Amino acid sequence: MSERLPSLRVQTKYDKLVARDGVVICFFMRRSHGAVAHAVWRALQTYRRAIPPGALGWYPNHNGDWQPLDDKGWKHIREKMLERDWPVACGVLLEEHCDTTGGYNFEYEGRWLDSAFLYDRDATCAVSFTLPTEYLVEHGPARVRALALELASELPFNFGYASFALVAPDGQWYSARKTVRELRDRYPGLDIYKLAETSKHIGTQARGAYWLTFLGLPLLGRLGGPENLRRHLPFPDVSLETLPPLEGERVLITLGEWPEAIDTQQQERPSPQLLALGQLLERFLHEERSNWFLFLKQDPEDMHRWIHRFCP
Repeated sequence: MSERLPSLRVQTKYDKLVARDGVVICFFMRRSHGAVAHAVWRALQTYRRAIPPGALGWYPNHNGDWQPLDDKGWKHIREKMLERDWPVACGVLLEEHCDTTGGYNFEYEGRWLDSAFLYDRDATCAVSFTLPTEYLVEHGPARVRALALELASELPFNFGYASFALVAPDGQWYSARKTVRELRDRYPGLDIYKLAETSKHIGTQARGAYWLTFLGLPLLGRLGGPENLRRHLPFPDVSLETLPPLEGERVLITLGEWPEAIDTQQQERPSPQLLALGQLLERFLHEERSNWFLFLKQDPEDMHRWIHRFCP
């Protein structure tokens, strides 16, 4: 329920806001940039129509300097995503603000999977869209779910999810990692993500069990297909929906009306359906290979325990 979703603000010691509460909608695609770029562009336009006008206001240029996302800026982003023929990586970051962390952000990691400069055979393209919690509360979870479905319909995903999250584009919470670790440990339902790193090697695996979990092939087949999922998730609050036009090859699993934060200080526990889905996915969970998460706590097993936190 909405009253169980906390308001979170993470600041540096210099009072700069680097992370805040919200919802992240994320998809991983085991296809090259050239095969997904137009689909990602269409999804971006769907996202823009759903959020307030001008909510995406800035982007960094190739030198890292912030530029306004005006008509000229959108022309540049479109050309960067769609009109470069040579096989180079395409990273796009669009943010609400250039000097603080806002609730509306778009990230895209486009890779050419057959490039000689690609070092991991399990690399993917990936995209994320974020919303502030206020959007979820104002419009309701059904609207957010509908938006996630609309985005998914455009994308050839292998795995995707939507979750209550610590919104911090490009992992900007690093400078406040102690606070982030404390929030992570208090709220198991709080997703902490770094799209650029996870997408380097997630392949066709799952990142976890979430409020909204999108499954495509080959993972859906390894799980026994939609009918097997229905048998193992016989909960009244769980819905399983196949996605056209490839019905039977892509599904959305919804675990209840609202996402869960799971405040351990209030003795809250993960729902039975979340644990059941976690158990189903356990054999197929992706283990992070880079150290972006390890600095949260200097323990080699720390990340593994977090990734498997819903596996009973």
